[in-house]
Amino acid sequence: MTRANKNSRGVIERSLGSFVDALEYAFYSEALARKNGLLQKLDPRIKILALLPLIVIAALSRRLWVIATLFVIAVAVAMFSNVPLRTLVTRVWLGVLTFTGFISLPALFLTPGRPLYALPLLGWIVTAQGLRAVLYLIMRAQTAATFSVLLVLCTPWSSLLKALRVLRLPIVLVVVLGMTYRYIFLLLHNAHDMFTSHKSRMVGRLTGREQRRAAAASTGVLMSKTLQLSGDVYLAMRSRGFQGEVYVLDEFHTDWFDWATLAAFLTIGALAFWFGR
Repeated sequence: MTRANKNSRGVIERSLGSFVDALEYAFYSEALARKNGLLQKLDPRIKILALLPLIVIAALSRRLWVIATLFVIAVAVAMFSNVPLRTLVTRVWLGVLTFTGFISLPALFLTPGRPLYALPLLGWIVTAQGLRAVLYLIMRAQTAATFSVLLVLCTPWSSLLKALRVLRLPIVLVVVLGMTYRYIFLLLHNAHDMFTSHKSRMVGRLTGREQRRAAAASTGVLMSKTLQLSGDVYLAMRSRGFQGEVYVLDEFHTDWFDWATLAAFLTIGALAFWFGR
């Protein structure tokens, strides 16, 4: 694509593309949650009890080889759960690597220790201790993020929220998470309709300044509609007897496979905690 073609895509086109990408990601996550994989077969409560300790242990472990082992286990669980590695690479690992790499980059040069390498022009010294600190941060973030994403991708959102409530997560937090999830897609749908309507009424091409002005005006209208809708939804919920508790019709059932899998994950977590102290 030439520079002229890239510049021809204005704010509206880019916004529509981002909305479509977000909706496709949601549909893709729901499709993964319905597959016949290892994590999909488990009771949502068992999944939380099995993966949450591994996330915490990966973040607190002081042994790099323990963190690496947990990362390999996370990849193996993803494969048995029919989660493509490409999904983990593009939607988890690259983003985590970019973010953690950016914030941990100064540690390479600021951490005192044994020098390993000097940058040719700047003369900055990379130390062994700094490199080790960066590896620790990246591996911890990658492992914890992989387990977290597997939990979300392999569990329908409503079942996940109900499992959190069964495990005594505060009701306010569960309701906020559930409503936020629903409002995100409602907001995307309204924004998509607004931008599509605006684009269908345009004649010719807007300048960059006009595009930014139209985007700012649409954002203001969208926020106003969202606030009004949130009030209407709350009044509708209250009129139907909402008292703060959310009920989901799905019933949870556990069998020997759930308990055996939980025992295996807890054993892995206990060993990782012991060797990672």
